[in-house]
Amino acid sequence: MALKTVAVVVPHRCAMFEFGVISEVFGIDRTDEGVPAMEFRVCSEFPGEPIEMRNGVTMITPYGLDGLVGADLVCVPACDYDVPTSPALIAALQQAHAAGSRMLSVCSGAFLLGEAGLLDGRRCTTHWKHADELARRYPEAEVDPGVLFVDDGDDLITSAGTAAGIDACLHLIRCELGADVATKVARRMVVPPQREGGQRQYISLPVPEMSDCSLEPLLIWMRENLHEEQPVRDLAKRSSMSERTFARRFSAETGTTPARWLLLQRLHHARTLLEKTDLGVEAVAARAGFGSAALLRHHFNTHVGVAPGDYRRSFRCNEPESGDNVA
Repeated sequence: MALKTVAVVVPHRCAMFEFGVISEVFGIDRTDEGVPAMEFRVCSEFPGEPIEMRNGVTMITPYGLDGLVGADLVCVPACDYDVPTSPALIAALQQAHAAGSRMLSVCSGAFLLGEAGLLDGRRCTTHWKHADELARRYPEAEVDPGVLFVDDGDDLITSAGTAAGIDACLHLIRCELGADVATKVARRMVVPPQREGGQRQYISLPVPEMSDCSLEPLLIWMRENLHEEQPVRDLAKRSSMSERTFARRFSAETGTTPARWLLLQRLHHARTLLEKTDLGVEAVAARAGFGSAALLRHHFNTHVGVAPGDYRRSFRCNEPESGDNVA
């Protein structure tokens, strides 16, 4: 695919940051640094008229929706998806895609592509907070909430929230113009050319709510003794139930199994220790009940998406709790 013409559509209540990401990557002339020139078109349904953006800002675009015609890449930034989408805008997106334009969405911009039917049968993503709603509205889409972006073939890229749009845009630059060009753009933006991990490291791990409180004393004990082995037979005995009755009651009240509930609690505690203390990974693993750093790393990579050390570097609090710099 050529990357000579990039068009960004500005819907009603567009998010300025996500629009700015697209503009920063594709809309700045960097030919003096060896980055190929690109025509950048800012388009809306009503060119020349003020468009309400978020946070009280207005914008006037020089191009109408006809500016999408012939663009190599059409970008859709985040916007309010709870308001009706203009049929003219949806038709313009459909026509641009049918004519061969690659589509790229940032954050909730994926909802506009969904309205246009461009996510049907396709793997895609959006901000983790909106992923369930995207999947509900467009059941034919394969929504992956755990990644920073999805490149699904030659015609569709969707990205997660905010800064993940930078990752998606730089990925496209890397694919079409080469790693050297992507690195030059990233260096000017003072961002890494490529980030590791995915959205999972930013998502709060869910703790299933209880529908009843009969197991509450046990759950409190389990949380307070994460460092101990907690086999189901012992938990059932502590609750004065048979293992079978205990497993059924636990699932009914928490919505999950004892092993799954305990794993989420241990991961939550490990994340807290990594964020707020100087404990080494082995000590974190021991306090959280994983037993070994290797097992902690395994579950962290599986459920959070990054290694414990990488997570600490990203989310470390400035002032660790006193007395936590033990081996």
